[in-house]
Parts: sequence; structure tokens; C-alpha cells
Amino acid sequence: MDHAAVLALFDRDLREGARPDGPGARVERTGRVVRQTAPRHGWNGVVWSALDDTDADAAIAGQIAHFTGLGRGFEWKLYGHDLPVDLGQRLVASGFTPGPEETLMVGEIDELLLGAGQAVLPEGVRVVPVTDRAGVDLMAEVHEKAFHADASWLRHRLSARLAAEPGTVVAVVALAGREPVSAARMELVPGTRFAGLWGGGTVEAWRGRGVYRALVAHRARVAAERGCRYLQVDASGQSRPVLERLGFVPLGTTTPYAYVP
Repeated sequence: MDHAAVLALFDRDLREGARPDGPGARVERTGRVVRQTAPRHGWNGVVWSALDDTDADAAIAGQIAHFTGLGRGFEWKLYGHDLPVDLGQRLVASGFTPGPEETLMVGEIDELLLGAGQAVLPEGVRVVPVTDRAGVDLMAEVHEKAFHADASWLRHRLSARLAAEPGTVVAVVALAGREPVSAARMELVPGTRFAGLWGGGTVEAWRGRGVYRALVAHRARVAAERGCRYLQVDASGQSRPVLERLGFVPLGTTTPYAYVP
């Protein structure tokens, strides 16, 4: 993989050329910033910018004014190669709070299928598609147990997307009997060769048994069937080693900077 070329393609197609990620959302370019404005339960934030020392502070102030004028908190999704180099410091000075740094990882699907295609689920575990509210509730249950965090946003956002745009999201739950033990989703971006892996989590008692790996393999097969070439993921420190063994490569870092009015 030509890392620089793939990173440039990622920036062009998924950031500067971002598409709305759910019903009711809109993506717009204002100056040298691309942002998404969504309903309250959707994702609101900045996905791309091309700033420098002369316009960064004004651009930050402009985005704060836009989202707070709507009564929205929002996120500025900052990548390690974004300019100016002190953009993160400028965001903090303007009232943003940085979240945990993650690794931007991309894998070519053909290579991933070689690495993960033979993944085997533990005995008694099966993967089922999520297509309705009952399935979304199972995903939310896994999310809350795996990440110890509220999943009400997931219930609202995923239910709305499955109802309005079912062809752009693939969601799955791994069940041990009737117990949900792992869950994940994949978001497809029409008009690009990319699909994004999101929300992969496994409850603690089932970690280290190949379930997460199997869900990556499942989604890679679906992405290949849909004509995608690359899978992209923002990897935590916990998932990065697993993804590297499957064939993903790190292309940089990404950090969410949150602004709460």
C-alpha cells in the first residue's frame, strides 16, 4: 500500500468530500472548513479543514458560533497531519476538550480477507444482522457493557439510519445462545472505495476468544461484495494490535476535540 496516496484519498473522499452520515444531516463547506450539522441525536462537528496561522482562530470562532447558535455541542475531529501544527492547542484555548488519541488505520480488503477470512467463532456463538429496533437494543446492550457508557445516542442514530438509509450501514451482533456478547457496525460511503468500521466491542467475559476478529472478517466480506477496496477504522490502543495482525496499517492519528456550550 502506498501510505501517502491512500491517506490523500481518504482526506479527499471521506473528509473534504464528506457525505451526510444520517437522515436530517447536512454537510457544508464554509471557507476552508467542512462540517456536518445534524439533528440533536446525530453527530455534529468538523470533519476537514485546511487552515494556517492567519485564519485558524477565526475559523474556530466561526464554528463555535454556528453550533452554539443551534444549541448544539460539537466535535472537531483533528488528524495528526492537519495544519497548522498547533491547531489542537488553539482548540483547547478556545474551550475544547480533547478526547483519547486514536490511530487511523486502513486495510486493503483483499489483504484483510487473507488475514481474517478464516476467523472462526467460538462454539455456540453466531453472528446475526441487525435490521430493526430489537437488534439495535441488543447492540446498545453490548455497547453499555463493553464500554461502560450510555448508548442512548446509538439507539437513536442507528434506528434512524436503518429506517431511512439501510443500504449505507451494516450492523451485526454476536450471540452466545440468546446473550449478546459482541457487536459492531460498518458504514458504507457511496461513490468511494472506502467503508468504515465503527463501534466494535466485546463484553469482558468474551474477550480474547476471536469474536472481535470474526466480526471484522464478516464485515470485510460484506464490503468486498459491495465493491469496496479499503476498510478504515479509528483504533483504540486495545484494538490496534489485533487490527495490525489482521493486515491494517497505521496512517496517522486522530483526536476528537469536544465543545460543550
